[in-house]
Amino acid sequence: MTASERTRELVTIAAAAAESKGGEDFVAFDVSEPLPLVDAFLLATGSSERNVAAIADAVEEAMLEEGVKRLRREGRSEARWVLLDFGDLVVHVFHEQERTFYGLERLWKDCPVIPTAVPVDAPD
Repeated sequence: MTASERTRELVTIAAAAAESKGGEDFVAFDVSEPLPLVDAFLLATGSSERNVAAIADAVEEAMLEEGVKRLRREGRSEARWVLLDFGDLVVHVFHEQERTFYGLERLWKDCPVIPTAVPVDAPD
């Protein structure tokens, strides 16, 4: 099984919303094979608690505009790691330190990567 085309579209929409609020380091994984109830994870990083909260709010708003309601949200009050569950797509918005500490990329490294369509900064 692989992530649906709609889920891939939602990954792009969520990444663009996160980028509009200064989100960085986007990576999306097709987790449909190991997780039967979820198609994709999108990871994004914010530079501060305020930035993480703003990114999460922007993603929620963009998804609502697409007719996709949030099923669950965790971590908004601390804004160090906000998890937004939209059913087929789960968005993780991390503070830089939490992203490094938890290293979800290592956990899901065997899953296919979904392009986010957000431009990647060229290395200096």
